[in-house]
Amino acid sequence: MKVFSYIAGVIIVALIIFNITILDFSNLFQGDSLIALIGIVALLCGICILLIFRTAKLIQTKVK
Repeated sequence: MKVFSYIAGVIIVALIIFNITILDFSNLFQGDSLIALIGIVALLCGICILLIFRTAKLIQTKVK
């Protein structure tokens, strides 16, 4: 599971960087920029879920 979380983390960071390149800062809430912004927010939520998952696994191993 540790390998999965690292691979997922790398993929999420790569997708965030890709979505940042799509952003048009002059028209942030129109067209493709809005879709990229929504994607960035969703990927940040994915990072939070991944961190919660890692913490839960760490606690589970310490309890055993």
